Amino acid sequence: MSQVHYRAQDGVAVLTIDNPPVNAASHGVRAGIVDGIARAAGDTAVRAVVLIGGGKTFVAGADIREFGQPPQPPHFPEVLDALEGSAKPVVAALHGTALGGGLEFALACHYRVALKSTRLGLPEVNLGLLPGGGGTQRLPRLAGGAKALDMILSGKPIAAAEALSLSVIDAVVAGESQTDLEREAIAFVRAKADAGGAHPRARNRQARAEAGLFDQVREKNARKWKGVLAQWKIVDCVQAACELPFEQGLEIERERFLELRASPQSAALRYAFFAEREAAKIPGLPREVQPREIRSAAVIGAGTMGGGIAMCFANAGIPVQILDTAQAAIDAGMERVRGNYATSVARGSMAQSKADQALALITATTAYEEIGQADIVIEAVFEEMKIKHAVFGALDRVMKPGAVLASNTSTLDIDSIANVTQRPQDVIGTHFFSPANVMKLQENVRGKASSSEVIATAMHLAKRIGKVPVLAGNCTGFIGNRILYAYGRECDFMLEEGATPWQIDRALQDFGFPMGLYLMRDLAGLDVGWRVRQGAEATRDKSLRYSPVADRICELGRFGQKTGSGYYRYEGRTPTPDPDIERLIESVAAELGVERRTVNDDEIVARVLCAMVNEGARILDEGIAIRASDIDVTYLYGYGFPRYRGGPMFWAEQHGLAKVLQTVQRYHAEQGPAWIPARLLERRAASGRWVD
Repeated sequence: MSQVHYRAQDGVAVLTIDNPPVNAASHGVRAGIVDGIARAAGDTAVRAVVLIGGGKTFVAGADIREFGQPPQPPHFPEVLDALEGSAKPVVAALHGTALGGGLEFALACHYRVALKSTRLGLPEVNLGLLPGGGGTQRLPRLAGGAKALDMILSGKPIAAAEALSLSVIDAVVAGESQTDLEREAIAFVRAKADAGGAHPRARNRQARAEAGLFDQVREKNARKWKGVLAQWKIVDCVQAACELPFEQGLEIERERFLELRASPQSAALRYAFFAEREAAKIPGLPREVQPREIRSAAVIGAGTMGGGIAMCFANAGIPVQILDTAQAAIDAGMERVRGNYATSVARGSMAQSKADQALALITATTAYEEIGQADIVIEAVFEEMKIKHAVFGALDRVMKPGAVLASNTSTLDIDSIANVTQRPQDVIGTHFFSPANVMKLQENVRGKASSSEVIATAMHLAKRIGKVPVLAGNCTGFIGNRILYAYGRECDFMLEEGATPWQIDRALQDFGFPMGLYLMRDLAGLDVGWRVRQGAEATRDKSLRYSPVADRICELGRFGQKTGSGYYRYEGRTPTPDPDIERLIESVAAELGVERRTVNDDEIVARVLCAMVNEGARILDEGIAIRASDIDVTYLYGYGFPRYRGGPMFWAEQHGLAKVLQTVQRYHAEQGPAWIPARLLERRAASGRWVD
């Protein structure tokens, strides 16, 4: 069936794109547009053309499923030439979204009109690409070099009103439906045809930018863009639009686009795009299972984490109560929440009216009885099992039947928590990451008794409050922190062996992590991990190597940023390497009989990544993670793994599973049983892939 329908009405050909759900610019759409323009050109009764999307949107981008496939004509440039070269005026009628290739279709048309609710943008940078259909050349000629650069580098869409002010579109039309849009577009383009004369082409306009703009952008972002490709090439292309003839700019854009499309970075980012969507799919969950309706929520604990979780609900329009047993804690927590909203308003990331609306949805109490009617309650208290048991015992007594009882635990046994209640089927882990109102990951943890309905609710709710959900099985540390423990252990051993915290942090940041391990620990607070280690000391296998460096630091009262010192010393939030810590590490090494040596940055990165992958393979083999890509999503959204590298499991495939196995085997020989190769890694090394 054709993906573009042709209809002539009152002298106007209406080309309706029909490729649900988002009208992606597939081969069928491209062919249909070229054929439709040719048919309109040969139809003497047609004087103008409307290009419109069927369903809920115009065109939400190229069909990235075609990447890596043999290209089929007509290619994108041929479609754009057909639209732009039409002797009869063509108007793009926009609703829903006009993104990526969709906006490039529109920019090649002579005119653009849109409903006021339309969003327009070029988000290719999120896939490690740049707009490859003339977007870097036509948009600057309409909006100006500076605004075009901002739109393409950020990938963020703009509203129709802003697009009109920038001359990206020619009119915001009356009405709210696709029918209204089509009617107004037909009238608009008929009037243009009646007026006669030449019709405007974006390519014929002059793109302008302030002197020095492009060098300033490169200099300003040099540190932020270290290691990435697309952003630099985007600047090159927009600069070409402002300084070179259109055809030369197009050649540069095409060259840079093809380079990026073939790059490992774009492959990793496209993988991440699909991995995020795959993570939401739960095998074995009956299709008829529906999530419970969540109209109200409660959070136990008014600390930083509890307040952040409450903000997530309020930001999504869900009323939420914060419970803490101490009024002073509530007062401090609410003040912290108000401060967070004030900061968002000051930064311009939230309007004051939105902040006021969200704050109005957050209330606080010291009485468990007052939260009993909430549809979900999330416990966010200290990471100690005795405290968790006490909280869930109280929740079991007061919460209404059918309420979801969730724990924000980052490491503890969900089944043990569930078993203190009379309704373990309603208990699930919902592990948020700090700061909870900012970090995107929500690691949901199913216990043995967690019902399908509760699992579906947790996954659905995560999306509703703006999170990226991953479902994990129940074990110590689940997916994320179990891997964090594995590579954190190796970093601690490398300290004893000769590295420093700042060297390890620098090596990881050079690889692409936004923050090194020890800076991250200092930010989170060293006392949290110390408390967990103290609780587990009785069951720790004393035959395995253990580094006491972190414990010794905590024994000095150095808990990180909040106490002014941890691994680093702090002036405000500015870290400084501390010779006292270096001496402490040397003392521990001498006490343990560890001979110190030079540890280079390459060894640090290899040892960290291979520890991640080996533990990830165990987690996957045990069924704690459903798929390798779920581990990657966890690390991309929760732990700062560089997105342009795809995640640890993707990195391993790109690097070569056989090479990873060799490194793991070498460390096993050198370091002992902690490096026993994962059986899945051994099984899959020859094929080079986690799944066939």
